[in-house]
Amino acid sequence: MKSIVLVTCLLVSASAFSNDSSKILINAPSPFTFGVYAETYYSYDFNNLINNQKPPFIYSFNKNNDLAVNFALIKGAYAASRIRANLALAAGTYMKANYAAEPGILGNLYEGNVGIKLSGSNNLWLDVGVFSSHIGFESAVGKDNWTLTRSLVAESTPYFESGAKISYISDDGKWFVSSLILNGWQRIKPVEGNTLPAFGTQITFKPSPRITLNSSTFLGSDKPDDMRQMRYFHNFYGIFKLNDMLSATIGFDIGIEQRAKGSSAMNTWFNPTFILRYTPTAKTAVAVRTEYYNDRHGVIVASDTPHGFKTWGFSANFDYNIINNLLWRVEARSLQSKDDIFISSNGTASNNNTLITTSLALSF
Repeated sequence: MKSIVLVTCLLVSASAFSNDSSKILINAPSPFTFGVYAETYYSYDFNNLINNQKPPFIYSFNKNNDLAVNFALIKGAYAASRIRANLALAAGTYMKANYAAEPGILGNLYEGNVGIKLSGSNNLWLDVGVFSSHIGFESAVGKDNWTLTRSLVAESTPYFESGAKISYISDDGKWFVSSLILNGWQRIKPVEGNTLPAFGTQITFKPSPRITLNSSTFLGSDKPDDMRQMRYFHNFYGIFKLNDMLSATIGFDIGIEQRAKGSSAMNTWFNPTFILRYTPTAKTAVAVRTEYYNDRHGVIVASDTPHGFKTWGFSANFDYNIINNLLWRVEARSLQSKDDIFISSNGTASNNNTLITTSLALSF
């Protein structure tokens, strides 16, 4: 706690110093920005889970019947006309679960990258380092998402990645195009023995302020060379502002992976997601979500059951902005699977799971 207070004080002091420096430069805006974000939560799973730990395919808000910090972030950024950089360190149950394979300080490195503008006349950039995933419409920062908990698609695709990317934004802001070389499927440190880089693409099109369409791909392997199984994945989503109060997100992911090295046989998984959000006032919002995840062969979610991981999800949440930088949320969620994959502390298994989660998110 003392460390958190100290770091926060340093950030506030640094921010004040930047503002003073700007005044010296005849009110020129400072290229430095700083931010702090923290998200606490309490969640209860009615299945009486083993060790109060939610199923292994849930990485965010994964503690049960316990008040915990999901995600706490300190970030600094630099943005000039030709150079940009980001550095963010984070902690919490989200980081512990998603960065379990990363050694040392890498387990707390939420973001660390530098970028250089490659063209004087076009918005063309090269960025290198650790950055947020190019796949999906949700991130680790809860306040930026429509639902309190992350969708099954977000939990089963990379939240972060490392490598290099070239990106371009059109002058009218309608097109974003990116090509990436990556260290793997949600990896900072590459898998030991894997010498093949992964590749990705992203195309985002905004034909109007009310419509966003996105296509993202991944090609690579997440295994050592002697066990290499190629993975091919495509993520699509559309975000539609139906009117001033009602918006919808529709997503569909599909992936295939070799069943064995050199094999032409493939395992397939897919996931449709639908979210509807209603914002009756500036301070309140309601969202409902329906999703289905089909991973028959356990490529992403291993269930070791006859039908594999075939799970429906339904949720409803309410948001209330207490003040501008303090958000309270509550969500009820139900997961229903084809097989009995939810194990309780007494060893019994069932095919359904009900969860209640509430959270407070503070940002400044």
